Amino acid sequence: MQANLIERARAGDGEAFGQLVEPHRRELMVHCYRMLGSAQDAEDALQETMLAAWRGLAGFEGRSSVRTWLYRVATSRCLNALRAGSRRPATAPPAWTNTPEPTRLGEVPWLEPLPDSALEGLPDSAPGPEARYEASEAVSLAFVTALQLLPPRQRAVLILRDVLGYPAREAAELLDVTEESVTSALKRARAATREGMAGTTGQPPAPAPGSADEQDLVDRFTRAFESGDVDGIVALMTEDAWLRMPPLPLEYQGRDLACRFFTAIWGGRSYRLVPTRANGQPAFGLYVRDPQAGAYRAVGLLTATLAGQQISELTRFETSVLPRFGLPRMLPS
Repeated sequence: MQANLIERARAGDGEAFGQLVEPHRRELMVHCYRMLGSAQDAEDALQETMLAAWRGLAGFEGRSSVRTWLYRVATSRCLNALRAGSRRPATAPPAWTNTPEPTRLGEVPWLEPLPDSALEGLPDSAPGPEARYEASEAVSLAFVTALQLLPPRQRAVLILRDVLGYPAREAAELLDVTEESVTSALKRARAATREGMAGTTGQPPAPAPGSADEQDLVDRFTRAFESGDVDGIVALMTEDAWLRMPPLPLEYQGRDLACRFFTAIWGGRSYRLVPTRANGQPAFGLYVRDPQAGAYRAVGLLTATLAGQQISELTRFETSVLPRFGLPRMLPS
């Protein structure tokens, strides 16, 4: 059946090509997202992958599965994008007054969230036997951020080996390098990723998605936020919780700084939260009341990383990501 589809596609049959590649499109999109850290960049890379696969189908010799061949093409497209260095420039910090000095400046200003809808229907059998990361961890914001701090080749090796579970020999063939090169890059990538995710180790596990415990925490956070209860928000955060806001580079750690930051910018504003999900965790469309418009205006997307019955990280993204989540720019009062 597949051989027939390949022959038809090589002869220019677009429908046959679609039947070959469509079963893998969603997981390839997620692969590109892990590589690039941006949903928009991932979609662009996926389109380039499909175009390159269509044009290069004559060179597919069948020595690997179509899925593996597509991963080879997609990884190559992502590496090309990373080598080109096509990154959005960091946004200058806003001219807020009375805000505290940040703990540090973030290194990944282009990071974007991925809607959970993009993760639906991924094949359960996708990871190979050598995969080290569970599916939920491999799309978490913490993991995707840590990946972005790796050099491109190390990033590709770590994803192919520890996320997708390809053996060293196959990963080497996918990247056109030696097994020794893969082994060396993987060792360095694992060490750097452990360091990049050090803040997430030792924390209690998050409640199961959609569970009563998760919903209870989401409800308490929503009530505190919409009522302007800064102390209530901070009380739900862990002692060492992070507050981030890409593409702004400002990053704050700890309850004290979070309280001072929220207090400085709240200014009596009225907010509304619209629940959604991103990267396997709770998220919210964030809206502020605009008295002149008589409505609530979108000011971003807020994601909450959970640790037990607390929040270990709040990340606010710009309004440009909202259409991807099906969220409007305005809400009625």
